Amino acid sequence: MQTGEVVRRAAFNLLDRIHGGRLNRLKEVNKREILEGISQEYEDRRLKAILGFAKNHSEFYRGYAQAQRLEDFPVMNKSDYNQNFDRILCDEWQEGGKKTYRLSTSGSTGAPFTVLCDGDKMDRINMNFISCMELNGFRMGMKRGEFRVWIEGKNTISRWKSLKNNLLMIDISNMGEDSLAKICERIRRQKIQVLVSYSSALTALARYIREHQVDISRWDVEMIFSMGEALPDATFDLLTEIFGFSPVRSYGNNENGFIAIGLGDQKEYTVDLYNFYIEILKLDSDEPARPGELGRIVVTDYYNRAFPMIRYDTGDTGILEMTVDAAGRKHGIFREIYGRRGSLLYNCKGEPLSIHVFMNVLLNLEGIVHQAKCIQWEKKRYELLLNADRDRINEEEVVSSYRRYLGEEAVIDVTYVDEIPVQASGKRMVCENRCPDYQ
Repeated sequence: MQTGEVVRRAAFNLLDRIHGGRLNRLKEVNKREILEGISQEYEDRRLKAILGFAKNHSEFYRGYAQAQRLEDFPVMNKSDYNQNFDRILCDEWQEGGKKTYRLSTSGSTGAPFTVLCDGDKMDRINMNFISCMELNGFRMGMKRGEFRVWIEGKNTISRWKSLKNNLLMIDISNMGEDSLAKICERIRRQKIQVLVSYSSALTALARYIREHQVDISRWDVEMIFSMGEALPDATFDLLTEIFGFSPVRSYGNNENGFIAIGLGDQKEYTVDLYNFYIEILKLDSDEPARPGELGRIVVTDYYNRAFPMIRYDTGDTGILEMTVDAAGRKHGIFREIYGRRGSLLYNCKGEPLSIHVFMNVLLNLEGIVHQAKCIQWEKKRYELLLNADRDRINEEEVVSSYRRYLGEEAVIDVTYVDEIPVQASGKRMVCENRCPDYQ
């Protein structure tokens, strides 16, 4: 336990007590509700509250004054929010009103997107994050290294915020061997305790540590928190082997916060039903998906009153399982999160493929294929972008490894490239769907 960690935790607790202990209460309730589930009464009450507030305080939602059920409200995507931004923002937070906070995404898999939230929601986002971390062993004040493409003037944080939060910016715009060597040395030298990263960066880091037999015995890392795209099972297992503990899988976004979290060695995701109501809708309509069916993840945020996010189509897809325990409390588990709809590929039979498929194929080609991206152009036509060692690659073998999942009748064109760039967010997409039939 580091001195800086202890000092920051004590400072947080002292300041929170001075202000009535509200943040700590939020955090502890959030943790309890994730573990124990919620009552039907709580769900009904929170839905009624946010729908009623929106109808009374938002110009846009006044148009749905007669709506009684959640299903009577429209499903909204990023474009819908951008087009109706000023009308959705509630009266008290219009220009010159109450203070708002910006929640922005980079637009790495679509258009850039910013929403506003009120102070209460901002507190809940922060405590939601800490709750998800603490459920997996995090201690307030631990030194975090956050892996992102940090862009000066856009997403970088001030020295004061870095010092206050014990947060170090780890830039991953370049993940070549020299950069990875410097990252490893920085983790050791600066005694970073928690790695917070997109899974593509964790995959690269784990492979580098194994290939170069990096000595981590002098590292202080106690926790690895994976965010963004799904963490491949092979990377999950490799990180567990290297560090002696399992990485944490999470699912969420900048607009709402963390929506689901892996607990302990769990590879599924436990849903935060305390903050969110989750719907799974069919891929091609706004009808509910059948239990166990892959569908679009649609979120209603209970607590953003400045900018109500009701039936927000996140652009992600997944399979959700809802259960009720003996005490009558509801629990939600994402059995699978397939990621962005634009990165959801289908085989020749029209069946969706998990992003894990493509990540695991890459891991099996380690050392020969440095980067790869599979693009679906038509129902049975694909393009494989390869950054590879062309003197050593067996192209037929690589294509066969993809055809195993895509289907024997798949037409797979190969294009060699020097680099598949990292997205602005720090994600490197391993698949992309450009087939008009699946848009």
